[in-house]
Amino acid sequence: MKILAFAGSNSSKSINKDLVEYTTTFFKGDIIEILDLNDYEMPLFSSDRVARNGIHQLALEFAGKIDESDLLIISLAEHNGSYSVAFKNIFDWISRMPNRKAFGNKPMLLMAASPGGRGGATVLEMAKKTLPYFGGKVTETFSLPGFYENFDHVKGITNEDLKLELQNKTQVVKGKILQELLHPNLN
Repeated sequence: MKILAFAGSNSSKSINKDLVEYTTTFFKGDIIEILDLNDYEMPLFSSDRVARNGIHQLALEFAGKIDESDLLIISLAEHNGSYSVAFKNIFDWISRMPNRKAFGNKPMLLMAASPGGRGGATVLEMAKKTLPYFGGKVTETFSLPGFYENFDHVKGITNEDLKLELQNKTQVVKGKILQELLHPNLN
């Protein structure tokens, strides 16, 4: 299975990137590519830019990465209750490509982490409701609250209940993806 993973953040110290990298360790033997949104920094999306210049080359490349994958693992940063500008801008660019759904009808393990007690619940709920309209098949979700109390850069998630929850959800995702790969016409 080919996995594309990224944090919906452009922070060099992104806790969501830490969560993404940790989560990929549960997918041993799979092909994993972790993207950094900083490598896809584009001008702010506008329909005028698209009319003048077409879809930005970096957006085309990002969409190509999605198309090559079997699973998306995304951990969203929550900025003022919404997506980060870095994620939203890429989302806007790829959502305007003709003849495709932005997220390519790919299964997603959708996550969020935050230092607070809600664990990015607002952005996670918003994404869970809206991304399916743009070709994101949200297979499972996971929230990591209290990041600095529950995560260690060497050990990963230190709260055993949260760690077990994530392990269980990755197993569910693997099972559903395997089922889809083996029996694509059942879904």
